[in-house]
Amino acid sequence: MRPFAPVFQANQAGTSIVTTPLKTAVIGVGYLGRFHAQKYASLPQAELVAVADANMENAEKVAAECNTRALNDYRELFGQVDAVSIVVPTQLHYQVARECLEHGIHVLLEKPMTVTVAEADELIAIAREKNLVLQVGHLERFNSAVLALKPVLTTPQFIESHRLAPFNPRGADVNVVLDLMIHDIDIIQNLVQSPITQLDANGVSVLTDEYDIANVRITFESGCVANVTASRVSMKPQRKMRIFQPEAYISIDFQDKVLSVHRKGEKEMFPGIPEITSEESIFDNSDAILAEAEAFIAAINNDSAPPVTGEEGRQALDTAIRISELLNNQPGLKA
Repeated sequence: MRPFAPVFQANQAGTSIVTTPLKTAVIGVGYLGRFHAQKYASLPQAELVAVADANMENAEKVAAECNTRALNDYRELFGQVDAVSIVVPTQLHYQVARECLEHGIHVLLEKPMTVTVAEADELIAIAREKNLVLQVGHLERFNSAVLALKPVLTTPQFIESHRLAPFNPRGADVNVVLDLMIHDIDIIQNLVQSPITQLDANGVSVLTDEYDIANVRITFESGCVANVTASRVSMKPQRKMRIFQPEAYISIDFQDKVLSVHRKGEKEMFPGIPEITSEESIFDNSDAILAEAEAFIAAINNDSAPPVTGEEGRQALDTAIRISELLNNQPGLKA
């Protein structure tokens, strides 16, 4: 393991203070969990104490890469760490997160946060009771193009999003709504900040027993409407969102990290019709998982709310479950 090194931070008075790196671990070190381990191992404000996985071969491989210990049972972490990333299959999220929270451990929990809303509510309640940080891993929130969106956003009136991907068995334990669409659901609800009044959905299962492609129309109390499509049976990946608001049209390319803003100009392109001016910002390929881990640690150190709270994770989950129920209750949609 990396030897202890003090971390210097500035307090509100501007004076440097010494803080001890948080003792961290990752539970579940498959494809995504491995990246979580790498980030904690690289951060001076964290000490990666161990990685845990039911597959000991996975644990040992990642532990060797990150110069830490490998564990087969995550319960061995209790009393040994301050914070964990939980990157196990969705069906195990509730059990593992509940046990960690009950043992006083801060939790960064991958999305979707749980299988049911009741489970999410219980995790939120435990975290609140024990004054622990519960952050949900909606990684797209840390996309640099999304972070640059807020200053140009006013009152969204229509949103269209497409999240298309080739099939990947890693997410096939849930339907495409909980696998992919939930990213856009979270972003859209965070942008609109208004209750949902109506949901309409249709979808088709193509390669699995779950829905592999779905389209949803979300109507908000504010009057905004979102048309959301997600597919995991497409030939080429695409992750785009278009937002229409008074006097502006905004386009986000999550994949290439491009934010385009089109507004009415002062000149006319036709008599009585204003010209359209365009501004495009292209962002560097920032490390969203690293930013997520840094935000998690900062929330713990500052005793503040994380960027994606348990309540926000619950909100996205609730909408995704309602959409899934609509799909399951409409006959003739599955192949």
